[in-house]
Amino acid sequence: MTGPTTYFDPARVDELPAETASLVKRRIAALGPAYRLFYREPVEFVRGERAHLFDRDGVDYLDAYNNVPSVGHAHPRVVAAIAEQAARLNTHTRYLDAATVAYAEDLLSTFPSHLGNVMFTCTGSEANDLALRIAKAATGGTGVIVSWNAYHGVTTEVAAVSPSLVGIEEMAPWARAVRSPHPDVDIAEAVIATLGELEIMGIKPAALLVDTVFASDGVYPDLPSLAKAVAAVRKAGGLFIADEVQAGFGRLGSADGTGMWGFQRADLQPDIVTLGKPMGNGHPVAGLVARPELTAAFAAKSRYFNTFGGNPVAIAAAQATLDVLRDEQLPAHAARVGERLMDGIRSLGSSVAAVRGAGLFIGVDLVGPDGTPDEGFTLDVVDAMKQRRVLLATAGADNTTLKIRPPLPFDDADADRLLEALAAVLEERA
Repeated sequence: MTGPTTYFDPARVDELPAETASLVKRRIAALGPAYRLFYREPVEFVRGERAHLFDRDGVDYLDAYNNVPSVGHAHPRVVAAIAEQAARLNTHTRYLDAATVAYAEDLLSTFPSHLGNVMFTCTGSEANDLALRIAKAATGGTGVIVSWNAYHGVTTEVAAVSPSLVGIEEMAPWARAVRSPHPDVDIAEAVIATLGELEIMGIKPAALLVDTVFASDGVYPDLPSLAKAVAAVRKAGGLFIADEVQAGFGRLGSADGTGMWGFQRADLQPDIVTLGKPMGNGHPVAGLVARPELTAAFAAKSRYFNTFGGNPVAIAAAQATLDVLRDEQLPAHAARVGERLMDGIRSLGSSVAAVRGAGLFIGVDLVGPDGTPDEGFTLDVVDAMKQRRVLLATAGADNTTLKIRPPLPFDDADADRLLEALAAVLEERA
C-alpha cells in the first residue's frame, strides 16, 4: 500500500499477535488480495448489541460507523422474525406471499403517492443497477450524471458511475461526474453545464443519480440548488434517481418521527428511489420504489426476476426493521441525539473546521496543526479513535472528513463517550 491509510497493510502481518496473524494469513489465502481489512491493526468482532461491538476478549467498542444494522446490532425483534420465517419457509417472488405484498404496501405508505411500485433486490448495488436499467428503458437515453466522489455500488453498470471506486478516468463513456458538492461549485450550474457537454457528444441523458446525503463526497445533507439541478435534468428528458441506500430509513432524523428519506429534506420529488443497507438491519434485502409508468415502460421491454430479492425471510427482516423504526421512534431519536452530538463536536477546538450533518449521519472536516486539511492527520485520528475503542471512518475525495453514522439506538451516553474520546485524540495531536 502507498500513501496514508487506515486499512491494514498485509506486509505487516507478522507484527500482529500470533493468533490474529494466523487468521489474517488464512483469510488472505482463502479470499485473495482484493479484500481489505479496516484499521492498521485488524479487529475481530464476535458479538454486537445496540451501538456496541465486542471482540473475543469481551472488549466493548462503540460503533459509530456501521449504518447497516440501523435499529441496532442483533435487535431481538429482527432476529426473531428472521428465525421464525426461516423455520417455516423460504422461496422466491414467483409464488404468492401475503407478507411480501403487505410489506410492499407498508413501505409505499412512507413515500409520496406518485411512487407506487416496489421492486425487490438483495443489495443496494443491484437496486441502483436496476434503477439505471429502468431509467434507460423509460427515457431512451443512456447518459448518467453523478457527484464527484460518488459511490453507488459494485456491479459493472454502477461501478462505472462510482468515481470513488474506479476513479474519474475509469467511468463509463456515457457517465459524467460533476465537481460538486464543493464550496465553490453550484451543483445546478455544474449539472446544466454537463448536460450541454452530453448534448455535444450526442448522449441523451437518462438520469441524475445522487446519494441524498452525498456520503462519499464528505456528507452534504443540504444542497439548496439540487432542486434546480433536478429540474434541468428533467427538462433535458432525464429522470431523478434518489439513492437512499445510506441516507434512508430515518437516519437523517425527523423531529416528528415521520421523515424517513433524505429527499424529503429538500422537498424533492424523485422518479425512482433506491434502498439498501439498513432495510433489513443487516440481512441482505434491498429494492427500489418508482413511478408506475416507469416500471410499466421497463416491463414492456424486459421481465424482472431476482431469486433471492424479496424472499420471505428477507421480507420478515425488512418488516421487523420498519416496525422497530416506528415503534422505538428512532427517526426522532436520531434527530435529537445527532444535534446534541454535532453541537459537542463543534466545541472541540481548532482542529474541527466544519461540522455538517443531519440526524445520525455526520461529517466533520478536520485540519492539521497548521490549519489546513490533512489526510494523514485525519486518518491518524481514525486509528487513534479505534485504539480508544471508538469506530469511525473517513469521507471525501481527500479523506479529510470524519464520517460518523452509528446504529440509530446510539444514545446520549454513547455520544458522551465519543466526544470524550475525540476530544482527547484531538488534544494529543493539536
